[in-house]
Order: sequence, then structure tokens, then C-alpha cells
Amino acid sequence: MDRLICGDVGFGKTEIALRAAFKVVQERKQVAVIAPTTVLTFQHTETFKRRFKDWPITIRALNRFVANDEIKKTLTELKDGKVDIVIGTHRLLSRDVGFKDLGLLIVDEEQKFGVQHKERLRKMKVGVDTIAMSATPIPRTLNLSLMGLRDLSIINTPPADRLPTRTFVCKYDHDTIRKAVMSEIHRGGQVFFIHNRIESIYGLLDDLRSFLPDVRMGLAHGQMEEGQLEKVMVSFFNHEIDMLVCTTIVESGMDIPRANTMFIDNAQQLGLSQLYQLRGRVGRSKERAYCYLLIPPHRRLDKDAQERLKVIQENTALGSGIRIAQYDLELRGAGDILGEEQSGHIDAVGYEMYLELLDEAVKRVKGEPFDEQPLEPDINVRIPALIPDRYITDIRLRLSYYRSFAEIRSPEDMERIEQDLRDQFGAPPDQVINLLGLMLIRHLCRILSVKDLSAGKLGISLLFTERTPLPTERVLELASRENKRFSVSPDSRLHIRMATITWPRIYEELNYLISLCPKI
Repeated sequence: MDRLICGDVGFGKTEIALRAAFKVVQERKQVAVIAPTTVLTFQHTETFKRRFKDWPITIRALNRFVANDEIKKTLTELKDGKVDIVIGTHRLLSRDVGFKDLGLLIVDEEQKFGVQHKERLRKMKVGVDTIAMSATPIPRTLNLSLMGLRDLSIINTPPADRLPTRTFVCKYDHDTIRKAVMSEIHRGGQVFFIHNRIESIYGLLDDLRSFLPDVRMGLAHGQMEEGQLEKVMVSFFNHEIDMLVCTTIVESGMDIPRANTMFIDNAQQLGLSQLYQLRGRVGRSKERAYCYLLIPPHRRLDKDAQERLKVIQENTALGSGIRIAQYDLELRGAGDILGEEQSGHIDAVGYEMYLELLDEAVKRVKGEPFDEQPLEPDINVRIPALIPDRYITDIRLRLSYYRSFAEIRSPEDMERIEQDLRDQFGAPPDQVINLLGLMLIRHLCRILSVKDLSAGKLGISLLFTERTPLPTERVLELASRENKRFSVSPDSRLHIRMATITWPRIYEELNYLISLCPKI
């Protein structure tokens, strides 16, 4: 197994990991759980120990919270098979870590591991079942799953009584922050305040204390000493702290149901999936959660930053993680399957062609049947057909609709897309209707194996391939019986006379030819 499990934060990915690990341990094999941060491994260790406390299962942790002598003991017992489940950070990828019989590898938040770490993971994965879990997989990982190189499972069902997190984009303002913090504390909750710059986080803490003097605050970042960081995190878990001022160290896996308000300072500097992951730290109970994306008061944001904030603000529905990841894939590109480059040979052949070639190669390896390269007919008619910029201004939306148009197979498909356009953008102009019609004609040309359809002064001409289902004798019969309408030229083209060349008229003639084919 090499499976990516994609589900929103709090949707139950860890529950799947727990059950899979239990099953593997019952089969007398070992389980390794790898997570990107010390805080996350600490929480996973607590969760696993709590769930398996009534079973004879030995669970150990490998992270910087663990003393050196304890680490040495764990490594020895791991090689002897005395440890059933080990949960660790990148430390698990070190060369001194060995297993007696590893049966399952669980990678939480795989997008957080770099290329070198993934190379080490790949070596560990040989002959070992693997589960990767993520709410917003990086473009390359998602692309591999969409292509079938990895299996993909999506969890769409939210937990019972879960409410979407309300998201606001606002400027850093003392009054706004004070009202939101006090409102959360008065209902018995806790607050995250994210600031991802260690050098300025202490100054921010002083500023927050100046107008929130009665709020119990704690500070957490990755450069703190082990004991100090652990003490702060445990205090926040136990509700001894009202507001945790921290870096993105809490991004992955922190599960504190009481914390239902979050501020993200300088949100324009963070990536799309990172913003989504951070927002997932709140709203993990039945309470309504609030997330404030704070931006500098006197600075203009660049277009990409504005787009990211707009997307994260609009995608608040439960289960939006996969949509965020797909948007990220479109925004950043898929990257290469092998190597460290985010782009490479894909650029040389184009993304669509790359996907088709890859799909064919995957099916060959799996021994599955695959379709031969579909015929792409040339259609040369003097009919204006496009989506005008003024009708759909957003280029990404235009490209999306062009892809939808290419999938038209029937008049019903045309009507559905036309109605969708009408609902969103108003009545479509003639050029759009023409384009819809030409896409339908392209489909009919494929059925008839027409490789060229060209318009002339008196009508249209069709050039067929040898695979056409239209019998030669029927074409010759047409030309002799209806010679004012049909004729065949020396280069084997079928000419159809038309008073006016419009797509409905071409569609009508092609449908008539299809009716003459015995195989269709």
C-alpha cells in the first residue's frame, strides 16, 4: 500500500492511523509514525498511549523532548523488536535507526518533509505499507495521486456538529484584537496569536500585553530550550494560559478544542496551504471559531498575496482542503515526478500532453487497457468562436471553461454549460455559443474519423481517415444520387454544399452522415 489520505483538519486522519497501526501490531510487525514537528509527535505519543493503554503495546517517542539515555534504549529495543510503535520527527530518518520487522510507515503532514528526507523515506518504504496524511497535500504529491501513481482516499464527511470557521481579513488594530480576545476568554476559550518572526515576536508580546494586561499569555517558538517549550505547551493544553503567542510551530496537529479564536499576523507572507493548516487549529469543537488574517495597515499587498487571502477567506466550508490543494496545484504547477525540480520536461511537451503520456505509461505498467491517442480533427471555418475577456475577466476561470467546452459530447452538455454561464455571467455572446457548437462538431468529427473539416465559398469539405465507419460505397452513392448537395473531389474529400455556413447547419449534415454508418 502507498496511499495518500486527504481530509480536512479534525476529520479523522489520525483515527485511521490509530486503527491501521493497531492492526499491524496485532500481526506482530512494527509501526513507525513520522511527523514534522516535536509538538506534533508529542501529541501523537499521548494520543497513542491513551488509546492503547489497555493493550500490551509498547510505544516510544523519538524527538528532542526525550533524554539521550532514553533514546539509546529505544533504538536498541527497536532493533530487537521490543518496541511496537515508534513516533518521531526527522530523527527517525537517521542512519542509526533500525527495525526488526517494520510493517507500516505513517507519514503525517508529508508536505513538510524536504527532498532529502523523502529520499530516505523512499528507501524505508521498500516492501513496507505506507500511509501519508495531509489536509492540503503539496502540488507534486496531489498530482502523483491524481495520476494513479499513488492511491488516494478523501474524507469528505465532517464531524457531527462541526461549524465552519468564520474568516476575516483586517488590519492590525488594537481595538479589533482586544474585542475578539476578550470575547473568546469570556466564553471560556483560548486564543492563538501567530507571528512567524522570532526576532520580532518578543516585541509583539510586549505590545499585546500593553493593551491586554489581564490576559495570561505564553510564548512558543522552535528555538526555545526543550524543557521551556514543553512547559509552555503543556500549560496551554491545561488551560493555564489564555493566549499563546507563537510561530507556525503549532501549524501541524495541535488539537485543543477550547482554542477557537486565531490571529495570523502578516498573513500575506504565508502560503495558501499553510494558512489553511493554521486555521485548522481552531474550530475543532462544537463552538463557532474565528480566524483573523492580519495585514499591515500602511502597505499595499501584491496581487498574489491578495489572491491567496481571497481564496482562504472564500473557502471556509468544511472539507475545503482538497479544493485549496487543487488551487495550489494550478497556481504553482505539479513539478516533476523524479528529482528536485518543480518544473522540467513537463514544460517541453505541455501539461495536458504530459498528463496523457503519463496516464498511458501508468496503464501500461499496471497491465490495464488504454485508449489509443484520440483523433484531433482540424476544423477550419470562418465562424467567430471564443470566450471574450469582457465576458469572463478572470483568466483562470476562462481556462477552466475552455476545458469544460472540450468535454462536450451532446446537445444536453451544451445546454448545461450554457445555463451555467448564463447563471454566473449573464447571457453568453454569439462567439461563446459558436464555440460551444464547434466543440460539439469536433466530437462528431471524431466519431466519423474526420481529420480535416474546412469551409470554402460554396460549403464545407471533409477529409476522412482510413478508420472512418462511413462506407466508401455510401459516399459514392450520395455523390451520384444527390450531386447538387454532395460531391467527391480527386483528393478523396467529400464536399457538402451549403448556402450559409453555420455550426447548426454543419451539425445537421454530420449527424446525417453518422446515420448512414452501419457500425454506429
